[in-house]
Amino acid sequence: MDDPLVHQRQLSEEARDAHLRWLITALDVDLVLDVGANRGQFGRGLREGGYAGRLVSFEPAAAPRSRLEELAAGDPAWEVRPWALGDVEGEAVLHAVDEETELGSLRESSEFGRAWKDVMSRTREERVAVRRLDAAWDELAGDAARVLLKLDTQGFDLAAFRGAGPLVQADGPVVAVLSEVACLPIYDGVPLLAEHLQEYAAAGWSLAGLYPVSFERASLRVIEHDAVLVRTPPD
Repeated sequence: MDDPLVHQRQLSEEARDAHLRWLITALDVDLVLDVGANRGQFGRGLREGGYAGRLVSFEPAAAPRSRLEELAAGDPAWEVRPWALGDVEGEAVLHAVDEETELGSLRESSEFGRAWKDVMSRTREERVAVRRLDAAWDELAGDAARVLLKLDTQGFDLAAFRGAGPLVQADGPVVAVLSEVACLPIYDGVPLLAEHLQEYAAAGWSLAGLYPVSFERASLRVIEHDAVLVRTPPD
């Protein structure tokens, strides 16, 4: 018998991906920024869904990035950058997990996260470059005018969003945002869903969709959602 939680996650991913395909077409997206790309799963899904435009993937962890680079190598419209994105330029310690999921975060795993998946207690440290998106924009943008910003940074999405500065303001090129927001934080100090949505709303973004990403099996509670956001129309 199929695992009902796995089945539920698959249904949610399918609904999210269909929504994103529609948004990319409706908003004439010509550049996707895939922040926290891991092994390239999101980028591969975009290509399989028909998006043929420019794609820039960011992955600071060495192990998954090597697989990402292999995936992108034959695609001239797909670039890979070895950076984490945040709100301050510099370096940081990435807590990398090379087993199973190859997750990596600039935050340490929480007590809940370690109980949820014991692999999260087996990490190693990598020093990685951190860039602000607005500071790196000139070397990324090309002729892009309408951007989808996908954030999946394992607890650092708001910092990456803040580092986008004017790019996510009313007259900026970002026209849609996909952000992973936590209900049960698997990393220490992660802002929860309400704080994420409040900050996005204050910056002029409205919720267009909310899709469960993962669940706690014992209680069936949602751990994280993917939030799809679009610009709030002016009054």
